[in-house]
Amino acid sequence: MDELTEALDVLAAQRLDGEFGPALLERLTPLLTAANRLAAEVARTVRQCELAGAAEHDGKASMASWLRGHHRLSQGEAGRLVRSGRALEALPSLAAAASAGAVTAEAVSVVAPVASAENLAAAEAQDVHVAAIDAALAQVAMTRPHAELRQVVGHYLARLDPDGDEPDPTESRSLVTARDSKGMVIGRFALDAIGGEKVLAAVESILQASRPAGDTRTRSQQQADALVQLADNALASGDLPTMRTVKPHVAVVIDLDDLVDPHPGAGAGRTGFGAMISAARTRWLACDSVVSRVVMGPDGQLLDLGRTHRVVPPHLRRAVEIRDRTCVFAGCDAPSHWCDVHHVLEWLAHDGDTSLENSALLCERHHTKVHHGFRVERQPDGRWRTWRPDGTEIVVLPVTGAPPELLRTG
Repeated sequence: MDELTEALDVLAAQRLDGEFGPALLERLTPLLTAANRLAAEVARTVRQCELAGAAEHDGKASMASWLRGHHRLSQGEAGRLVRSGRALEALPSLAAAASAGAVTAEAVSVVAPVASAENLAAAEAQDVHVAAIDAALAQVAMTRPHAELRQVVGHYLARLDPDGDEPDPTESRSLVTARDSKGMVIGRFALDAIGGEKVLAAVESILQASRPAGDTRTRSQQQADALVQLADNALASGDLPTMRTVKPHVAVVIDLDDLVDPHPGAGAGRTGFGAMISAARTRWLACDSVVSRVVMGPDGQLLDLGRTHRVVPPHLRRAVEIRDRTCVFAGCDAPSHWCDVHHVLEWLAHDGDTSLENSALLCERHHTKVHHGFRVERQPDGRWRTWRPDGTEIVVLPVTGAPPELLRTG
């Protein structure tokens, strides 16, 4: 262990900045192999600790609880280590490949269900040669893409109990969310194969339909935007079940002074699910929303609940949709049902009218951009033009051979 620590100290002391790409890749490959070998040793040691009842030495009931308490592992990671240790004990070919660094810790985790007590018993009852399965899976883990390994393991487990009861897909689904210190919603979800396919198909359809020219978003950002758009579409349709007698919606509470103040106003608004957002973000939401006036007394008592007012009435939205058809931001063709009606001159900060002349269709992404320095403006001839925060115009290059009347700069 001392030698291992010394070797890691030497590696950590090496300067990497300025190194040429190929040299860095040559350094990375043996590090990844070493990481695989070290992960295998960790899992093997965890298993031996489990067999020896080592957790009892520190008053813990299991190795999973010891790993969580003494090394601050998450519940999921602690369980994965315990299962991986058991798998390496039961599957010697996989263990040898992992010990040599040829198999990743993630691959061991994927194969681990094969070595569960239940599946080993099922294999024995059906005279399955587990050693052959072990060798085959180790070979796949060493030579094939990770997604293929998942498919092979899934195929084996399905064939192991072909006549078993079809599982209820809802029993394997889960969604866990939380908010971080910045109000970002983070979490994880697990879906059965068909449920996951439905979600992926819905997200992918929106993603593929919203790929404006010059889009620099990563794949993960595009998927996240598509998921939010999916929720927008569902909320806008009005077909979702009611929540305590009202339709589900995004609710924000903010003081009037903060709402009309042109400054960003960090943490000025509170959403219905408890997130704190800026006044600028609240003004963005208020562009195409229902606003209610609530007057509170000095001691917090409700003095007056004013009439609810929709900023953009339905007839005006229909007129804007007919005129603009799509998002008016240069290079975007998001359909009208994905868009908000934006006040070109803000209705609060600049006393902008709620009128057809002062309205523009903008998708969520570009509505946000316009509230953060970008600008759209409709010309007398009906064309929309878009400017960056630095004052330069975003110009979409015309399609060669297109009739002049079809060309747009926005």
